[in-house]
Amino acid sequence: MLDPSSFIKESIDEIQKKIGDKKTIIALSGGVDSSVASVLVSEAIGNNLTAIFVNHGLLREGEADYVKKTFEKRLNLKYINASEEFLNKLKGVEDPEEKRKIIGKVFIQVFEREAEKVGAEFLVQGTIAPDWIESDGDIKTHHNVALPHGMVLKLVEPIRELYKNEVRIIGAEMGLPEEIIKRQPYPGPGLAVRIVGALTQEKIEICRKANAIVEEEVQKLGLDKTLWQYFAVLTNTKVTGVKGDMRDYGHLIVLRMVESLDAMTADVPELPWEMVKTMSKRITAEIPEVTHVALSVSDKPPSTIEFA
Repeated sequence: MLDPSSFIKESIDEIQKKIGDKKTIIALSGGVDSSVASVLVSEAIGNNLTAIFVNHGLLREGEADYVKKTFEKRLNLKYINASEEFLNKLKGVEDPEEKRKIIGKVFIQVFEREAEKVGAEFLVQGTIAPDWIESDGDIKTHHNVALPHGMVLKLVEPIRELYKNEVRIIGAEMGLPEEIIKRQPYPGPGLAVRIVGALTQEKIEICRKANAIVEEEVQKLGLDKTLWQYFAVLTNTKVTGVKGDMRDYGHLIVLRMVESLDAMTADVPELPWEMVKTMSKRITAEIPEVTHVALSVSDKPPSTIEFA
């Protein structure tokens, strides 16, 4: 059984012993893992930690403003818009594992540049247990595990042995707002792994808008309190449809909503059918490029939660 106060005290002691007074950086995404890791390390070393929030151009709608507003007064926060750098590297890349590896490599390159500016010697990451378990099992490479060879920063992973529900307990103990603690997990590579196939700016905008509709409709019914994740996937399939009196040939969006405790397994629950229908109607009406909406009903295993 996790004792949050003991875990926090022991972690702070360990971090102080390992890092001392050395300058340190962390990748802050706004998700619960990186948020808890950031606050934990900040408690240990104060302003010697620089929390770097990188906009890779694959964030959810309103994400950048939300993260800045939430953390700019609590952490030594630095915002970097590196969208162009990431998207240029991802041009034409279709394989999801390759996308993850490219994003991970560019992340570290950005951090290393910033590390030089602040004289950092350590890189903190919000790795949790399912990340390295899946990576070690050759299921997926997580951007915060598969680091490029030759990284010059020393790695610190203060919540590596915790599962998501335990991370939330620690976050609550440290006084993080409930909207952060209960926030649904969001993959580090962002929309890159929710868009099947090669990325384009048009596809990113389609997926971002569809995802926002899914989140809005789920939250209207209060299901965000019980669902583990809920999002939209833009497939690389095009489907014939009818818009007005004209034949159309547009994109297929898949809705993905699951319940889980720790992300190691996940179930698709019975969902309110009117909500699903509303999502479909809104997506096809508000996003002209989409002609069809489907619902994923596959559990994990055999599926993974994300599509790519």
